[in-house]
Amino acid sequence: MPEIEVIEKIDETIKVQIPKMYKVLLHNDDKTTFDFVIAVLMRIFHKTSEQALEITTAIHVTGQGVAGAPYTHEVAQEKTLETISFSRANNFPLTPTFEEI
Repeated sequence: MPEIEVIEKIDETIKVQIPKMYKVLLHNDDKTTFDFVIAVLMRIFHKTSEQALEITTAIHVTGQGVAGAPYTHEVAQEKTLETISFSRANNFPLTPTFEEI
């Protein structure tokens, strides 16, 4: 069996930082319809109809609700912008925001 010689030993530790996670919130308003909020939740956040109805009811009752989580900053920002774009294209003022979990 051949001998193995260690020529150089590198003692280095690589620290990996777990990215911060975010949630996307939808806020209640007087113009956006219940059905449109459900459509947004199903189309953009991939919720089932039952989940979308539950979240929409929470938004109506409490003023806001979590549309989706956990997301990286980039994904949360993308879903927020997609929601704004889709809402404005359909003449609704639905307001999404995102915040760190």
